[in-house]
Amino acid sequence: MTPPGEIDFKNLTLEEFERRLPELFANADGKVSGDSRLEDLFTKYPDCLALVRDLETIADTARSLLVPVEDPSDSVWTNIQNKLREENGEIGYEDDPQEPPHLNGKA
Repeated sequence: MTPPGEIDFKNLTLEEFERRLPELFANADGKVSGDSRLEDLFTKYPDCLALVRDLETIADTARSLLVPVEDPSDSVWTNIQNKLREENGEIGYEDDPQEPPHLNGKA
């Protein structure tokens, strides 16, 4: 067995591959299937390649879920505020929806 952090790719066993898989993903930016050092292992164990590709797809999908979503426009927030005020019996602000009438001198 090789010391931690060092992988003997030429003599990599299935068990060692499974144990080192998280490390391989971390060091390959999620693209382990394209690592030429693993070609022999993937040829010998095609299920390993299938597993790696499945994990890459899962990781890509998870990353896409973390992409920030654009904030709604100010008009959306204004409409929400006005609707809430209407439901509470208050009148919406006509001049500046961001500034209550008692603060803009028009109350």
